[in-house]
Amino acid sequence: MDKTFEPAAVEARVASLWDEAGAFRAGRADRKDAEPYCIVIPPPNVTGSLHMGHALNNTLQDILCRFERMRGKDVLWQPGMDHAGIATQMVVERQLAERGEPGRRELGREKFLEKVWAWKAQSGSTIINQLKRLGASCDWSRERFTMDEGLSRAVTRVFVELYRQGYIYRDKRLVNWDPRFQTAISDLEVVQVETKGSLWHFRYPLAAEPDRFIVVATTRPETMLGDVAVAVNPEDERYAGLVGRMVQLPLVGRLIPIIADPYSDPEKGTGAVKITPAHDFNDFEVGRRHGLRLINVFDAEARLDLKHNAAFLEEAEGDDLEAVLALHGMDRFEARKAIVAMMEERGLLEKIEPHVHMAPHGDRSGVVIEPFLTDQWYVNVKPLAARALDKVREGETRFIPANWEKTFFQWLENIEPWCISRQLWWGHQIPAWYTPDGEVYVGESFEEVLPVALAAAVERGALEPAQAEAYAADPASAASFLVRDEDVLDTWFSSGLWPFSTLGWPDDTPELKRYYPTNTLVTGFDIIFFWVARMMMMGLFVTDQVPFRNVYLHALVRDEKGAKMSKSKGNVIDPLELMDRYGADALRFTLAAMAAQGRDIKLSTQRVEGYRNFASKLWNAARFAAMNGCRRDAGFDPASARQPLNRWALGELGRTTGEVTAALEAFRFNDAAGAAYRFVWNVFCDWYLELAKPVLQGADGPAKEETRAVISYVLDDICKLLHPFMPFITEELWQASAAAAGGRSGVLALAPWPAAPAVDAAEAEAELGWVVELISGVRSARSETNVPAGAQIPLAIVGAPESVRATVAAWTDAIRRLARISEISFVDSVPAQSIQLLVRGGTVALPLEGVIDFDAERARLGKEIEKLAAEIRKIESKLGNADFLRRAPEEVVEEQKERLADAGERRARLAEALARLG
Repeated sequence: MDKTFEPAAVEARVASLWDEAGAFRAGRADRKDAEPYCIVIPPPNVTGSLHMGHALNNTLQDILCRFERMRGKDVLWQPGMDHAGIATQMVVERQLAERGEPGRRELGREKFLEKVWAWKAQSGSTIINQLKRLGASCDWSRERFTMDEGLSRAVTRVFVELYRQGYIYRDKRLVNWDPRFQTAISDLEVVQVETKGSLWHFRYPLAAEPDRFIVVATTRPETMLGDVAVAVNPEDERYAGLVGRMVQLPLVGRLIPIIADPYSDPEKGTGAVKITPAHDFNDFEVGRRHGLRLINVFDAEARLDLKHNAAFLEEAEGDDLEAVLALHGMDRFEARKAIVAMMEERGLLEKIEPHVHMAPHGDRSGVVIEPFLTDQWYVNVKPLAARALDKVREGETRFIPANWEKTFFQWLENIEPWCISRQLWWGHQIPAWYTPDGEVYVGESFEEVLPVALAAAVERGALEPAQAEAYAADPASAASFLVRDEDVLDTWFSSGLWPFSTLGWPDDTPELKRYYPTNTLVTGFDIIFFWVARMMMMGLFVTDQVPFRNVYLHALVRDEKGAKMSKSKGNVIDPLELMDRYGADALRFTLAAMAAQGRDIKLSTQRVEGYRNFASKLWNAARFAAMNGCRRDAGFDPASARQPLNRWALGELGRTTGEVTAALEAFRFNDAAGAAYRFVWNVFCDWYLELAKPVLQGADGPAKEETRAVISYVLDDICKLLHPFMPFITEELWQASAAAAGGRSGVLALAPWPAAPAVDAAEAEAELGWVVELISGVRSARSETNVPAGAQIPLAIVGAPESVRATVAAWTDAIRRLARISEISFVDSVPAQSIQLLVRGGTVALPLEGVIDFDAERARLGKEIEKLAAEIRKIESKLGNADFLRRAPEEVVEEQKERLADAGERRARLAEALARLG
């Protein structure tokens, strides 16, 4: 073994070893009768690069897969990538612009898509290679892509079936429109950004009394050209006499009614609001309630579209119309300035107030999203959602932590139709075709749809029989008669089919029969609506089964202060850099150790460095064992151990094995990692090896041989227990111990999960547990009362029973060496000037007369306790201040809570130390 563990020298070699062994392949011949276990990877975007969220998500999945693989199951961790419609199109268009090449529209659809596929082939697998470096044990031979041939067939089949059963339909509605990408996006892809803007108060003249006005307040003057009403609250007495009257829309001249609707809030603005159903979601609902017209005044790029706009021009009149039409083609924000200026010139601008409001922005483009009236494809998901809700309520799928069920229920119970069409070119093109007279036909292919469309066209007289026959004889010539919808499907539509489409559906494949429904889904809580709900609905619709039994939702990875990571804050931690510095194992263990259910992870490089030190500690322990002749003995039976120290170590190993197993079964990753860490660092390295040194360095004999065998046995099980968390170092140690023992077949990744050794360790634990607790207590007392580090001090054991005297006799040398004790005595009462300790119900004392100044120590501890008490009061006051809690950032509040907890723990320890001084 090398002197130190160097991750960079080990990771690639170990990864090759796994690959050569086919360790991660599902359906191995030696597991054909094993219980299947399946996880589908949340497919990362093909444009993606590994970030800390990916690192956490895939580390947790890998822990489960390695754990279940070692438990003998036939594990399939299904990998793949998502085509990421908007993101990928954005990347390729940007590259074309940077290279000075023709843009998307100049290239045309076919040529542009060739460019996208070329980019995907060249650099679209970056994140997959990064996941492999993290140690992800996916079956890489089965990698899928949401645009591959099989998944495309699945997407088309599901769309057609949903359409035929009446779930999919086409409708003209308001959508979230991204003017930069010129496509609809979902509510979930809209980010609300606090914006400092203005509230403009405009005077709208009454039609019959042009000298009287109703004043409306708006944050979006540019939309007033599409106003169709002014709304007031029916309970607002100020406007009771105006309801039903008409006002003349300034600049446009259109007569619009004053209506009563509860949407208008008397407490906001003037209490009167302009209603523009084609440009505001709330106004759209008001318009539906009152049967109002829809007048869209923008084009797809959010520029004014007025000159040839029949809806706008109808009923528009007056002296200002020509000036308004001159604004045609102007950007919405430039139009805002122009319209405000025109209103001011005409004396119709009453006032402008500063106004902070939330403005919707596209999460990809960063531009302000425009409510836009377009024809789109929708899925009526209400009945699909009802089935998903039932399955969760019945327990067929459970959420971990369980509190996410409430969130899931709230969203699905209030779900709106799902807009699934996107005005992009990269994606699954919608399988719908249109005839010149506007009829639509849906099918899996042009060849399937053509004869149906031709027959229907002849029947309704839209096509001559001879022409239909000509088209049927030469389908290529029918391209002008039957034109495919240019839109593509929302990326989440294909992702919603992921659990079964990746297993071969719509074909009845052996993989689908064996691994579906999948066992567990591990994903972030932030895509519970994006993805989890849609997989539930689609899975039940297509297969009549839930797609997964368990949904583990992990939290966010934040910086060490609890702030969300963002490039603008400069606090992003790059997992690739951390792996370069500390190794993949250290990063993985850090994430697992901090992954408490329902709690965000506060990550710092110091934590990762600390777990790198843990890896080094394990490496050094293995080297120590090897240098002391500890060699694996395949025939060793732990039940044969006779030495109390060895039986104690085996008993602790068994307890830890049970704790790690139970925690992983319950998705308590932090508890599992914590139990393994405590055993390896505290029990094995700090106590067992330290207490075993005299035996290992002593004369040869049965005790020495037994100790060597037990150390080797425990090291093997440590490698197994830690393997799901730290696969590289454990595999390297496994192979090193195999070489030292003259060979061992197979890789650790396929070794069996450890069982608790069949050892009755009760007596050994009573003996060694007392020794460990005594030494730990003495060390703690020395530290807290400022006993000089090098001082040898006496130890007095008060009223010791015979069992304790026997234990002390057996371990005197170890106690004196490890606790820095000068002498051990047995006494009937506590000596004067002593620190008292309780060890497993018995009293021990440290007579320190002349070693410390008791009065000075009491005074010092009292001052420390008072100082901490003052700090605790200060923090409690702050946390009890409602104004502070309302205004302070979340991470600041969390930091104060942590400080309070730390101060309380420290005060309790010092109070205990003070009590010991008497």
